[in-house]
Formats: sequence, C-alpha cells, structure tokens
Amino acid sequence: MTAKREPISRRERPAKPALTRWGIVDAAVRVMRSEGLEKVTMRRLAQELDTGPASLYVYVANTAELHAAVLDALLGEVELSTDRPGTGWREDLVAVLTSYTRLLFEHPQLARSALVARPSGANYLDLVERLLLLLSRSGAPREQVAWGVDSLLQYATATAAEHATQEHEPMSQGDWDALTRAAHGVDEAGHPMIKAHLPTLLSGTQDARLSWGLNVVINGIIHTPVPDTTG
Repeated sequence: MTAKREPISRRERPAKPALTRWGIVDAAVRVMRSEGLEKVTMRRLAQELDTGPASLYVYVANTAELHAAVLDALLGEVELSTDRPGTGWREDLVAVLTSYTRLLFEHPQLARSALVARPSGANYLDLVERLLLLLSRSGAPREQVAWGVDSLLQYATATAAEHATQEHEPMSQGDWDALTRAAHGVDEAGHPMIKAHLPTLLSGTQDARLSWGLNVVINGIIHTPVPDTTG
C-alpha cells in the first residue's frame, strides 16, 4: 500500500527574497542577455521575480527608466583605467570612448535605446567623471569641456546604434550593399562629387572610422568656444 503523501504547508515554503531596485535591475540584465531588450518589460520581470507587476513600480517608474538602469549596469564593463605609459590624454580619451562604443556593439537593441535613455547611476557618473578628467587635460576652457562630453557620448552612441543595426539585421546589410552599388554606379555628370570621392567615400574599417570621428569631435570641442548664454 502506498503511503499517503503529507500535504506541504504554505508556511513551510521558503520566503521569497525581498524586492530591491538592484535585484530588479539584475534580473533585467539577465533577461536582456538571454532574450533581448524587447523582453525587458515589467510583466516579464514580474514573472522572473515571482511577483506582480505593480510591485515593481515601487522601485522603477516605467520601462524607459528600467532600460536606463540596465544601460547603467552594463556601463560597469567600460574600461576606464586607460592611463598607459607613453600615451597622452587624447589616446586615453579615445580608448575609453572606444570601450564604451564596443560595449554597445555587443547589445544592438540597447545601443538604439541609449540614444534616448538617460542613465543616472553610479557607473554612468564614473564614465562622465573620467571623460571630463581626460578632456580637461587638453587645456580647453572648462565650459567647452563640460559641453564637449555630451557631444562625445552622442557621437559614440549614434555610431554604435548604426553599426550594431547593420551587423545584427540582415536587411541593413542589404541596404548597405544597395547603397554601395548605387554610389559606384552614379553618372559623373549628375553626381561629380560622389564620383570624385570614390572609393574613399565608402572605405575604412569600423575602428578606423570610429577613432577618426572621435578625434574630429575632440578637435571641435577644443577649438570651438561655448556661446555666451548670460545675455
């Protein structure tokens, strides 16, 4: 005769860990890595954490804030300690921004989200602090350094979003191939400047263009005064 199973009391079940903002963001990062950023929703996280969606809003206001927090968590992987023998502030600045851009390359959906996300966590503040320090070593006025960091991050983020899309979406590669064919097939009479600048117009590796573009922005920051806003 089979022994009768003893019912398990609900009181004997282990208590669920208390919800925290850190725990919610950590779960969001796990879901993003395994399922993609589009799955990082309050409902999906509620399932992951065995709770109700309403409970999460106590810690995170909305999905946009959640995505910004995920971005901030990943920014902890950016290489900030770039001081190396024989390198100057410019090389170190480009190295930090390249590390940031490559991080976004690995997460194409997050790269696009980062164009509008406004992270404000510790990792983002550490990144901004490092960029300000390195850019200030150029000797540029404080106002240009302060405004310049925003331009550097915008350029790096937009570059990551563009290239991440091209590398992870087949249709984007098809669009690029079509543009390449169209550019090389233009009539010189109608588009003389395009014809004159080929093949350089479409040449260069991703890393080379990124480094060059960052230096263009840096040079602009150093040599472009901030307009007077006191009037």
